[in-house]
Amino acid sequence: MLSLRIKAIATSVGAAHKDTDMKTMKTFGNSNSFLLLLLVVLSTIAQAQINSTPTAQQETELAIQLAADRPIAAGQSYWLEELTWMEIRDLIADGTTTIIIPTGGIEENGPYLATGKHNLILEATCPEIAEKLGNALCAPIVKFVPEGNIDPPSGSMLFPGTISLTQATYEALLLDISSSLKQSGFTDIVLIGDSGGNQSGMANVAAKLTESWNSESARIHFVREFYDPGWEATEQYTERELGIAESRHDGYHDDIWVTAMMMVTDPEQVRYRQRVEAGLASINGIAIEPVDEAVQLGRKMIEFRAGFAADAIRDVVSN
Repeated sequence: MLSLRIKAIATSVGAAHKDTDMKTMKTFGNSNSFLLLLLVVLSTIAQAQINSTPTAQQETELAIQLAADRPIAAGQSYWLEELTWMEIRDLIADGTTTIIIPTGGIEENGPYLATGKHNLILEATCPEIAEKLGNALCAPIVKFVPEGNIDPPSGSMLFPGTISLTQATYEALLLDISSSLKQSGFTDIVLIGDSGGNQSGMANVAAKLTESWNSESARIHFVREFYDPGWEATEQYTERELGIAESRHDGYHDDIWVTAMMMVTDPEQVRYRQRVEAGLASINGIAIEPVDEAVQLGRKMIEFRAGFAADAIRDVVSN
C-alpha cells in the first residue's frame, strides 16, 4: 500500500516536469510543492506505521488485561450480545465452543403478523437449542436477508416494510460474522435459517469457509435441517402428538405454527388483542384464544423443533 502511494505521488511530480511551456517558473514552483507534499505524506505514513506497531510494553499490558479475573459474578444468558467479553472468554475456556448464527428476515406476513416474524421465532427457539446442546451460545440474529429484488421490486419487496439484501451482501455479512466468532475462539460455528430464502447463502458461505479453514481447528456448519425438514417435522408433530390440524387456509402468509411460536416471544406481535376485539382470533381454522393456551402450544412446538435442531447440530459437529 505504501509503495502504491509513493508511486502515485511520484507520477504527479513527473507530470509536472513535463510542462515546458512559457510558465516554466510556475511549473518549477508547482514541482517544489509536489516534492514537499511527497515528504509530508511519507513522513505521515511512516509515523502511522510506527504508531500501529505495538510495543513490548503494550503487548504485556494487553495480555494482563485479557487474563484478568472478573470483578463480579458472571451473568447468565445464551445470547452473545447479552454477555460481557470476560464472560464469553470464560465460557469458551470452560468448553462452550459452539456458536449458533441464526438468520431471520423482515418481510410481509399478512394482515396480523409483524414483519419480523422469523426473528421473533428465533428469539424463542435459539436459546432452547443452545440449552439442549449444553455447550453453545447464540450470536445476534441476522435480521436482514435476501427477500427479493429491490429495484424493480420482486417477491416480498412488493410489500411495504420489507428489507432485502443482495445475495452478495448477505454472504459477505455471514462471512465476516463467522470469521469474527472464529477469532474469538469458537471452534464450531453453526448457521441456521428460519426462512427459505436464507438457505443458499448459508450453504455458499459454509462451503467457502470450509475450504479456507481447512488447516485450522475451527469449523463451519450449515444445518439445513433446522428449516428443512425441521418445519415439516414440527407440523407433523403438532398434528400427530398434539391433535392440532388446520382445517382451511385463510389465504395469508401465516399459519398456526408461526403464530403460536411468535406468541411465545410476544403475543402483541400477532395482534392478539386487536384480533380478539374484531372476532378474528384464529388462523386457518384454529383458535388462538385464550392467550395462555396459544402460548403453551407455541412452547411445545419450540421444544420439539429445538430438540430436532439440536440433534442435527450434534450430528454435523461429531462428523
